[in-house]
Formats: sequence, C-alpha cells, structure tokens
Amino acid sequence: MPVAASAIYFLNLRGDVLINRLYRDDVGGNMVDAFRVHIMQTKELGTCPVRQIGGCSFFYMRISNVYIVIVVSSNANVACAFKFVVEAVTLFKSYFGGAFDEDAIRNNFVLIYELLDEIMDFGYPQNLSPEILKLYITQEGVRSPFSSKASDKPVPNATLQVTGAVGWRREGLVYKKNEVFLDIVESVNLLMSSKGSVLRCDVTGKILMKCFLSGMPDLKLGLNDKIGLEKESQLKSRPAKSGKTIELDDVTFHQCVNLTRFNSEKTVSFVPPDGEFELMKYRITEGVNLPFRVLPTIKELGRTRMEVNVKVKSVFGAKMFALGVVIKIPVPKQTAKTSFQVTSGRAKYSPSTDCLIWKIRKFPGQTEPTLSAEVELISTMTEKKSWTRPPIQMEFQVPMFTASGLRVRFLKVWEKSGYNTVEWVRYITKAGSYEIRC
Repeated sequence: MPVAASAIYFLNLRGDVLINRLYRDDVGGNMVDAFRVHIMQTKELGTCPVRQIGGCSFFYMRISNVYIVIVVSSNANVACAFKFVVEAVTLFKSYFGGAFDEDAIRNNFVLIYELLDEIMDFGYPQNLSPEILKLYITQEGVRSPFSSKASDKPVPNATLQVTGAVGWRREGLVYKKNEVFLDIVESVNLLMSSKGSVLRCDVTGKILMKCFLSGMPDLKLGLNDKIGLEKESQLKSRPAKSGKTIELDDVTFHQCVNLTRFNSEKTVSFVPPDGEFELMKYRITEGVNLPFRVLPTIKELGRTRMEVNVKVKSVFGAKMFALGVVIKIPVPKQTAKTSFQVTSGRAKYSPSTDCLIWKIRKFPGQTEPTLSAEVELISTMTEKKSWTRPPIQMEFQVPMFTASGLRVRFLKVWEKSGYNTVEWVRYITKAGSYEIRC
C-alpha cells in the first residue's frame, strides 16, 4: 500500500509548526499537538521513528533543525513514507541552493506549499524529480548567502519530460564517441561443511551500466537465462540453441526497463539514463560454479601444539586468475607462536583477529597451493575448554568469471541517426560470505 498520508507537518526543535499541509479530512488539525505532547515533550524522539497515538500513526524524521512528520490514519507503507521524505528534502535543497533548515523554510514557504501540492496528491506521492519539476515550477527559492550556487541547466523538450515518457533522460545529448560499458558483478555466498558438502550456496548479482550515447537510443539486452531463451525460440519458431541456461530469481529492474515488453517477450528493453546506473539485480540458487574449493585439516596435538594444513584449489579455467585472495584460518586465542610453509603467497599470524592470514596476490586457475603451519599454544593450569572452531573465511575477486554462468548474448543499440556504438562487457565475481567449516 502507498503512503496515503493524511497530513504532513514541518516543525522546529521547539515543536512550533513552520508549515503544514492537510491532504485528507480523516484527521483533525490538532494532531500535531498529540505529537508534541506524547513524543517531543517526553523526550522519546530517538527511540523509534514510528509511533501510534490513538487511531493515527506518526512517521517522523529530523533533517538539520527541522522535524518532518507524516500523519496517516490507515495501514501505510513506512519505507515508502521515509523514501518520500528523503526525496522531498533533496528536491527542496535543489531549489534552496543546498540548504534545508528552519530559516530556509521560513524564507520559502510559498514555494514549499506549491511544491507540496505537486509532489503529493490526496496523500499519494507523485513525481519528485527536481529536473522535471523545475520545468513548470520555475520560481527560484530564496538562497542562503552560505549556500552553493545552483548549476542546474534548464532541460529542453519539457513536454516529453513532464508527461513521464522518459523522465530519466533528457534529449539533445551528443557524444563524439558512443560507448556502452556493461559490468556483471556477482557475489558468491557459501557455507561448506568440514567434510566438503555444500550446506548453503547462492549468488547475488547486479548488472551495472555506463552509457555515453547521443540522442534517445533504444537498447536491447539478451542473456542466457532459461525463460528468455525459451520465449525467443517460440517467437522465432525454431529450437533453442544448445548451451548452458540459468534461472534468475528475485529479479528487480531499473525504472527505465520496459516491463510490458519484458513480460511478453522476456527481453530487457530500455532507453538508458545518461551516465552510470544499475540496470538490474538478481539471485541464483541452483547450478552455482564455485570458484574455489578449500580442504582444511586441523589436528590438535595435546594441549600446546596444533598442526594446520589447508589446500585451496581454483576451479575456474587455467587461463583466468583471481586477485586479492585472502584466506583467514582461525586459531585458538592462547596462540603463542606460529611457523608457516606456503607454496604460494605469504602468511602471517594476526593476534587481533586470532587468525592465520594467507594472502595470494595473483591466483591462477587450476592450481592447488597449500599452507602448512605449526601453532604453539600457551599452557594453562585451568581445565581446558573445548575450542569451538570458527569457519575459514575467504576473500577474492575473479575477473571475467561468473559463478552463476550468466552471459551476455547480445547488446543491441538502435538510434534514429544510425550511429555506430562500441560495447564493452566485463564479468567480475567476488566473495560474499564464503565460509568453510573446519
């Protein structure tokens, strides 16, 4: 459910109302008194930003020396309410030269009332984009002498922007070299038992884009996801090409993606914003290609010695390599002395984290470096408690490798002028929570 705000109040630190706007008649005009008496005067402002008094809920946030309070009488989306407040403050700052405080509100109350009528209709949030609102609310705010000067330039073709056709991109962009950079960044989360069986494994990924394209281009992105390939084979009346396909879960898109076309054709079509943005996020739970396998062996020899042997095998291709590999092997707190022997990289003992830290700057694929360590422990007179072994943790980054197997099949760019584009695609896999029990 959206916000459905009944009223919004701007209060100073004393609780005086600077500006208020009533959107519905289901709350009384004295609701701010309840907020002042039950919340501000009881010094409970820092406990919880959501409070219920009577039959109404109060969502409030402090920005500088101003409290912004939203009053609702029904079950509303709290996250949407606070998102509205943050976006509204950003809008006000763009008009006030970067300042938002009690003085800025007193100096610009007429402009604020006009903006409040535009950004919320009958309690429901509307467009809060400063670039679009400045097209038809051209009044300039009273700026503080200490605020920065606005550098915003008027956006051409206001009709297209105001109607919301492409509110995230303006027309008239021109680049000498038209380029598109696409990065697929994945994080691998793994929990493996001491016997080598996978207890939990998934991949969270995102597709980042940086576009430097002239005009109003239309882009189409094709991935090797199972649903998209099956839909494409149906539309073209021919069998799908053989090869690995993946199933994407929990997919979320940037607002520029044409969802109607995605639902019908299962293709990602969009008019991109200018510059850098996050096109989509996804999750993979099946068919994950683990970049590393860790085989630990830890033996406790009496009360004062331990032997640690760890073998790490890189599963990805021999022509690839990982960067910044760090393996953290836990040891008991009473560790006194350590000695190492590694076939690759460097190792040291970190007393602050009670770990043996093994670092390999460049880790080639299809290799198996090993670490052997002898750990001497401090002997104590008290009865020895069993050492609960924390899991081994890994950090790494593997360029040009995806744990999910996701691949870009094509990236097409159409623009009415027909210019040529250069597309760059990069894959990066990083460690999320990569843990191996020992």
